[in-house]
Amino acid sequence: MSKVIRVNAKTGAVTSEELKAEYKNYGNRGLVAKVMTDEVNPKCDPLGKENKFIMANGILSQTPLPMGHRLSVGGKSPLTGGIKEANVGGTVSTLMANHGIKMIVIEDAGDAWKLLYIDKAGKAELVPADEYVGLNNYKLVEKLKKKYGNKVGVLSIGQAGEWGYRNSSLQVTDFSTGDPSRAAARGGLGALLGSKKIKAVVIDDAATKAPYEYVDKDKYDTARKRLVEVLTSRPSGFTQVGTISNVDGVGGMGMLPVNNFSGALMDVKQLKKINGDAFMAKLAKNGGKNGLPCQAGCVVRCSNYYNDSKGKTITSGLEYETVALCGANCGIADLDTVAKIDQMCDDFGLDTIETGATIGVAMEAGKAEFGDKKAAINLIKEMMAGTDLGKILGKGTALAGKELGAKRIPAAKGQSLAGYDPRTSQVTGITYATSPMGGDHTAGMGMMPNFDAMPKNFRYMMSTNMQNSMATCDNIMCMFGFLGTMGDPTILPGLFQGALGEEWTQEKINALGVETLKMELAFNDAAGFTIDDNALPDFFTEEPAPSTGAVFDLTKEEMTAGVIS
Repeated sequence: MSKVIRVNAKTGAVTSEELKAEYKNYGNRGLVAKVMTDEVNPKCDPLGKENKFIMANGILSQTPLPMGHRLSVGGKSPLTGGIKEANVGGTVSTLMANHGIKMIVIEDAGDAWKLLYIDKAGKAELVPADEYVGLNNYKLVEKLKKKYGNKVGVLSIGQAGEWGYRNSSLQVTDFSTGDPSRAAARGGLGALLGSKKIKAVVIDDAATKAPYEYVDKDKYDTARKRLVEVLTSRPSGFTQVGTISNVDGVGGMGMLPVNNFSGALMDVKQLKKINGDAFMAKLAKNGGKNGLPCQAGCVVRCSNYYNDSKGKTITSGLEYETVALCGANCGIADLDTVAKIDQMCDDFGLDTIETGATIGVAMEAGKAEFGDKKAAINLIKEMMAGTDLGKILGKGTALAGKELGAKRIPAAKGQSLAGYDPRTSQVTGITYATSPMGGDHTAGMGMMPNFDAMPKNFRYMMSTNMQNSMATCDNIMCMFGFLGTMGDPTILPGLFQGALGEEWTQEKINALGVETLKMELAFNDAAGFTIDDNALPDFFTEEPAPSTGAVFDLTKEEMTAGVIS
């Protein structure tokens, strides 16, 4: 049985029900879209009682699928005003699955702070959280583990979520380090959980693991073994280094955002201070470690922990996007500073992508100089102190940039762009503009330079195909594991048939992504989004990138022609 835990934050009622039969073939992002479609008014206030906070597991999360324990969180975004799903690795998805829990839905809005605790027997209850209010994530998790034990998994918000910052994240404890360093970062969903007056969700491991009834376990095991073989048979830069291995390639092609998406190339000497080689040298010198799994059962192992010169861990899970946005985009070529920013954001509960882009527009608006490491950290301290400037920055890139008078504001649908300049990654730019998620790189990237030389209809159809593929992926597993299924069309059908039965083909599995996108787009349409929202800021079409001379040359009408409908 797959359970759904429903929590009424107003009354304190916590109930358990079986997952509806018509929901069984959805997971993660698809479940978020299904609940939002069926239960939430698209025109509701994102921070009001009508919105719902959803935690959803993957279709195959109760099986030992490698990298199949991503957790999706979702609701109506306080940042974009549209539907939002953000996913994260860490411990919580696995612990939910061990209890047979497919989804947790938190409804209404409470009057007093609580935390949701699920004990070893699977009993869920709201308990008072007054003693935890005002704590940021590291101290919070330390205190929760002292009370509930070191084996619990925690999803939590820092003060950014308590205060309703629109760039606030949800932090999940990492599998390898136990730190609250895995972020469901995008869309300001930390503020959504904060609006429910829920400080954290704490889950103990199940005393007895929920059984799973396979239809054909041999078929499942064969497909699973094949997936592991594919993922481990050839070296991966993500395993050998981590996602920071992207820096050189992306930087050399002019995709890396530099000085608030100016389109300039980063100086080669500066680039070499934040690339994969520099990262590996820092790990070797200071006793850090890479090649770690962020979730149980991961075979790609792209995570890490990063130490300072005294051997003390600064952060765990330093990734490309944080280096791109909080480093190059702010003119900062120093990994120690980026790691410190990463730790501050994880602790306070901020999306590092949104934060780096927001610092970039603040720098352009004259609040600091590009490359000023101390000033960048001080801008985060402004947010942590709740000053007038800090509250403006806590609104996110689009609103902060407008209030501060920045010329270039790199955002789509109210959410900052990720670490790829759309002038030199145009398929990604189309995804930024047309995805129901807003400026989100995980919604469907196309990073090959030759794509940009193709006709416009090729580019927008490539984005459409990538968005569909990623929506399918986001029903099932981590994207790095999903990539391993693409070279062998027998893997996913074998997994699905073995676990679920029925006749699953690759086409039927791909249809999950199409259906998910249709639900999301319909929700946004009902929320008031129009074709005018399928656009990038004008400066991308008007200012050639100094690095390549390229401009983004598709109109909103041309991009919308490729949107799934």
